[in-house]
Amino acid sequence: MRAYLDNSATTKPCKQALDEMNEACSSFWGNPSSLHVSGLEAKAVTDKARKSAADFLLCEEKNIYFSPSGTAANNTAVLGAVNEKNKNLRKIVTTAFEHPSVARCMDYLEEKGFEVIRLKPDKNGVVTAAQFADAIDEKTALVSLMAVNNETGSVLPFEEIRQIVRRKKSPALIHIDAVQAFGKIPIKASCADLITASAHKIHAVKGAGLLYVANGVRLKPVLLGGGQENGLFSGTQNVPAIAAFGAAINEAKEIMPHYEYVKQLNSYLRSELSETDGVHFNSPEDALPYILNISIDGVPSQVCVNSLSDMGVCISAGSACSRGHRSETLVSMGLDSERIDTAVRISLSRYTVKEEIDLLRDGLIKTVAKVR
Repeated sequence: MRAYLDNSATTKPCKQALDEMNEACSSFWGNPSSLHVSGLEAKAVTDKARKSAADFLLCEEKNIYFSPSGTAANNTAVLGAVNEKNKNLRKIVTTAFEHPSVARCMDYLEEKGFEVIRLKPDKNGVVTAAQFADAIDEKTALVSLMAVNNETGSVLPFEEIRQIVRRKKSPALIHIDAVQAFGKIPIKASCADLITASAHKIHAVKGAGLLYVANGVRLKPVLLGGGQENGLFSGTQNVPAIAAFGAAINEAKEIMPHYEYVKQLNSYLRSELSETDGVHFNSPEDALPYILNISIDGVPSQVCVNSLSDMGVCISAGSACSRGHRSETLVSMGLDSERIDTAVRISLSRYTVKEEIDLLRDGLIKTVAKVR
């Protein structure tokens, strides 16, 4: 038996998603921009998925745009938003532990003369609503934050930002990176102007992302070309991946039962790992239960990952999108270098079973004994 516990990196596609993808590949393989019968059939497939996403976020179908990836959606949301705002608005509020697809955009905008305020989490990975309230003002163009941190599972106060922006009389647009939260906790379109998600994080397949754009919000596209997706994401749509995305969204609708199941698994995981000497929990107690970040004294991250992989247990040494780099998330939390260099991320899904956690526990016991 293999224990796959790296679901924050990617998830195993569910049967419904694979069925929809296979049907799209075999029967609806036309270009959805073509105005003949095959093209119209392919467009109907993307329209069906668009409706699923709109129903999930409680918005209109016209507000949903499909992108090639979560990264493309985040880039378009961040860069497109500030390019269309008043040129006198040069301030952006974000956090110090955003995903690289947002963080690198912030670096770029800073080079272009924007003032970027990066709010730091505390040692438990928490960024408070009060920190956002102190930073947001009438000169703020954009507030961009994760709903859930991809390395520790910390839940940010994304539902409170709208009220803060209104109270501060700020013109800021609100962008929520919901890649790790989508399908795991409730998210409504009304909480933001821009929301991004990724198909392969919710048991669909790689090659599709999602961007919600509120009514009245104008974005300057980052990808230029044929004008697909109303000009926001030029390039022929990946119909099979979008079809799978729609099916996976439908399968994720029972959020709370899945949440409670994973929460029980997380509690069991914490209990079992507490028995191992030198284990430190880097995820706060109230983190999203799908993610648990730990450090193990004396066991370097990659050594731990490699050892467990040899035993058929899959976890990660941090974000899969910043492979080989020290975790910016844990650095921003102010953890010491030993704690950071021994950190690993365990990420669960609604398909994870107790036996996989037992395999991880046994593998960690063997790894710790071997390394020490």
